[in-house]
Amino acid sequence: MKRTNKYLLNPWTSALVAAGVVSIGSVLQAEEAQNPVMTALSSTTISGYVDTSAIWKMGPDTDGAFLPGRLYDNADRMNQFNLNVVELNIARPADRTTDWAAGYKVSLLFGPDANLFGSTSTLSTGTSDFAIKNAYVDLWLPVQNGLNVKIGVWDTVIGYEVFESGNNPNYSRSYGYYLEPQIHTGVLATYQLSDYVTVQGGIANDSNQINYHPSRGKFAYMGAVTLTAPDSFGALSGATLSGGVVSTGRADLPNTYNYYVGATLPTPIEGLNVGVAFDYFGTGEYADDTTQYAYALAGYLTYKVTDQLKTACRVDWAKSGDPLFGVWAPGNDEVEFLAVTGTIDYALWANVISRLEFRWDHDLKSSGLVAGMDNAYTLALNVIYNF
Repeated sequence: MKRTNKYLLNPWTSALVAAGVVSIGSVLQAEEAQNPVMTALSSTTISGYVDTSAIWKMGPDTDGAFLPGRLYDNADRMNQFNLNVVELNIARPADRTTDWAAGYKVSLLFGPDANLFGSTSTLSTGTSDFAIKNAYVDLWLPVQNGLNVKIGVWDTVIGYEVFESGNNPNYSRSYGYYLEPQIHTGVLATYQLSDYVTVQGGIANDSNQINYHPSRGKFAYMGAVTLTAPDSFGALSGATLSGGVVSTGRADLPNTYNYYVGATLPTPIEGLNVGVAFDYFGTGEYADDTTQYAYALAGYLTYKVTDQLKTACRVDWAKSGDPLFGVWAPGNDEVEFLAVTGTIDYALWANVISRLEFRWDHDLKSSGLVAGMDNAYTLALNVIYNF
């Protein structure tokens, strides 16, 4: 808080202010210029959210049964009330109107989702209800249109959905999100080729765990491009198409690969948008000539009925030849799942997301891998306060 009481100033300065020789504003500006800590804090922002839920699994009592691909809303969250996560963001973005500007961002997670996020360093047990999601230095370089460089821990460059559930069309995440990396420790460069084309490229240690680098000398390399349709595209103006790849090197194991393509398109119906996302995860060959792989494809339909009422539907398909979704098929065959999710979001309070979601998961191979059966039905209430 700025000091505006003249009696907090030294006697000589107070006398000059009283005589009208100098203004209190100029004095405070001079003080701030001499105090770099106060100057830095003046442009720092603090934000975040509190995410809560209540989830009911309908049907036969299979308490504790695993739901494949359900990361943050699995068996231990069913038939009860839940605190999901509290996220706190502290940031000072680099001023892109100034050459050689610098800033930072820190995102901290508290609660059960922090453990599931799994970004703990190698010195942590991962059960502390705390995790670092982002912690990077934000640098702006005067290279043509401007080059943004992040150094530290930052979000992955691929994916249709994100960790913050309130920023996704639905509360529960897709099968594709389950396959993707979440964060990296390294260097990421972002360059705006034009108003319609953005490219990213980075090098990092292994994915997810902070500072985790089991393969010294081998790194994760990644790149992504995003295309945004200009106004000249008429009804498709604002549509986006993005794609990316993450390749992680390993010393004693095959390299892993993530491929992603996603798009969001407006429609002639005001407020109605469609989206699609494809994810592939695979490895190189093991010593026995086998590989691991998994595919996921999702279609999205979102409709803003009124300023308060929004609806979303997602149809989700996944296939895997190994336990990448957490389950083995009988006889080591492929597993294949389908999920249909519908969400109604109605804004009753300012800064609050309040939505109701129904989801059906189905085992397409009829192997009884969805909560010990072939089908699972869940109903979830998700309430989030953004600050």
